[in-house]
Amino acid sequence: MRVPQTTKPRSTNQTTSTETTSPTAKLGRPRSFCEQTALEAAMRVFWEKGYEGTSLTDLTEAMGINRPSLYAAFGDKEALFLKAMEQYTSGPASYLRAALAEPTAHRVIEALLRGSVHQLGDPQNPRGCLFVQGGLACGTAAEPAKQALVAWRKQGEAEMVKRFKRARAEGDLPAELDPHDLARYVATVRNGLSIQAANGATKAEMTRVVELTLSSLPTQRPSKTR
Repeated sequence: MRVPQTTKPRSTNQTTSTETTSPTAKLGRPRSFCEQTALEAAMRVFWEKGYEGTSLTDLTEAMGINRPSLYAAFGDKEALFLKAMEQYTSGPASYLRAALAEPTAHRVIEALLRGSVHQLGDPQNPRGCLFVQGGLACGTAAEPAKQALVAWRKQGEAEMVKRFKRARAEGDLPAELDPHDLARYVATVRNGLSIQAANGATKAEMTRVVELTLSSLPTQRPSKTR
């Protein structure tokens, strides 16, 4: 899933006429930090504190860089947050893409929910889900970040709808079942698991929720191998 772009990138540096005539100035000074490591650190701060609850000081301390370096490498806070969303999508939330490739609707949903529990129950991760808690309640200044999260969640739901439409066409789902309703139901369970994790639910407790959900799905369950 790609992170929707809600704002145009902001330029943080203007090239002067003097700089254009100097190869050294044009290339600039090499960065003394690993951008990927710094971005991973920023992602975890946003994940733990949310967009509005994260200050520039929180970010620079976690990333091990100063503000000029942050602006030069990543842009402003909003631009950094969008990059952190991309990092989250390709890292901790990468199971989402893999789940959609499962061969049946039941296995897609099972992979989505068990993947959620695996991520949410990992003690090495901040509690909850960045895409659920990163910007649910924000002030006006944080509205672009909030809308980016809303767009990402809607995009994920749309991809589930597409997958469930295919499953229905293949006879894997009942003809009368609305793929939109099923996608919304799965999204609701996943978002609820995130809130449960933030509230302190254990991995075992969330797994029981998943088992109950899977047992009530209007899908064909995979046969057990003997």
